Amino acid sequence: MVRPKHLLILGGTGEAAALARQAVNRPGLKVTTSLAGETRTPARLKGAVRSGGFGGADGMADYLRQARVDLVVDATHPFAAVISHNAAKVCSAVGLAHIHLVRPPWERQEDDTWIDVDDLIQAAQEVAGRRAFLTIGRVELGRFAEVEDAWFLVRVIDPPAQPPPLANCRVIQGRPPFTVETERALMADHKIDVVASKNSGGASTYAKITAARALGLPVVMVRRPPPPNGPVVASVEKTLAWLAEHQT
Repeated sequence: MVRPKHLLILGGTGEAAALARQAVNRPGLKVTTSLAGETRTPARLKGAVRSGGFGGADGMADYLRQARVDLVVDATHPFAAVISHNAAKVCSAVGLAHIHLVRPPWERQEDDTWIDVDDLIQAAQEVAGRRAFLTIGRVELGRFAEVEDAWFLVRVIDPPAQPPPLANCRVIQGRPPFTVETERALMADHKIDVVASKNSGGASTYAKITAARALGLPVVMVRRPPPPNGPVVASVEKTLAWLAEHQT
């Protein structure tokens, strides 16, 4: 009996979940999605799921060998630079077929007021003295801890285990997708005068950008880190076509 090929999806995004839903039904394919484990209540996924880091490039190489992985799709968040570079490096070294599925970044529209920055350190400098809506996740809130005279509205998926390291803030919970109407009301109710966001792309969180545009608010937009070397696709459909080519 021919062993089914083992597909490892490096997940944590809507694209990864959509890929798993479709790939799990393909004959001759075993699907495992790997999650970093940062979200305590992730959405349910099709196929097998592993949670937690690999322990760097060496740990990833060990897992790929022990789990007999044949194909790797990196569908992590566009800002998950470390694991993406590790995946590209390891797959190239061991000769595994690998592709990077990453949604396109948002593009500036005519009425947008974007302040483009390279990292969260620069973003923190831009929101000093303002009422800022932070939509950057909970892991890197410490980057804003030294900002003076600012008030922060912080949105997270999971309730924080401890208060964020911010002197003046309010923490709210929310899981995308969001609507323009609710985002606009949220910003108006809290008298937000600047939004800080990573250029994550995708539709599920774009409502905040539309709402900021409608309210005439500037958006401090963090550029994406450089992608790793290797083939890249921008859709689940193109990833499935790649899988079809490499299953044979």
